[in-house]
Amino acid sequence: MMISVVIPAYNEEERITSTVLALTQPSSEVGEVIVVDDCSRDDTLRKAQTAGATVIPMPRRAGKGAALMQGTLKSQGDIVVFLDADIGETAREIARLIEPIATCEADMTVARFPQLPNVRPRGLGIVKSTAYWGVRRLCKSELTSILSGQRAARRPIFLRLMPFAPGFGVEVGLTIDALRQGLRILEVDCEMAHRVTGWNLAGFSHRAHQFYWVAKAVAERCVN
Repeated sequence: MMISVVIPAYNEEERITSTVLALTQPSSEVGEVIVVDDCSRDDTLRKAQTAGATVIPMPRRAGKGAALMQGTLKSQGDIVVFLDADIGETAREIARLIEPIATCEADMTVARFPQLPNVRPRGLGIVKSTAYWGVRRLCKSELTSILSGQRAARRPIFLRLMPFAPGFGVEVGLTIDALRQGLRILEVDCEMAHRVTGWNLAGFSHRAHQFYWVAKAVAERCVN
């Protein structure tokens, strides 16, 4: 059974190398690592290639949802795993996401990150609350890791869920669409870690951008 990993990346030169190397070690069961470079302005593309990934450059900036679709369409694996570019060495944890798919315990798995003590929340919780409200309102589900970008499913499942919601709405869109189709989503505890978004202008700008796409994905599914 071949495993494909799809990583959307935009200006991730600081961590893309460690993320890809964690997946391309000789002991890894991953058959291919696809990095979809969404018109990065830094050295992301070259570093991903040097680390051993197949890099797909987007012709124009298209956002996370479009990047994940492009990577999935190009993938050849039986199981496809979505990973964020900034999780570094903790990418090794993907075996936990793959096993329930391989054994047919779930149709889609979603990584649930550990709650670290003494770590200040990265935002005000508005984005997460919006996503949680949408999934509970539309699907009667109590899933909690709705915004997790670390997901696995058999390739036909992801193809069936296309088109993905654009931008940062892709995760909440995938969750709602999968549940509406009666697919089984399993949250899996994984020792993964992101780069922390700071309490600064850049951090709040990122969260505002994320809120827009999450709210848009939920609103569109409220009327469709």
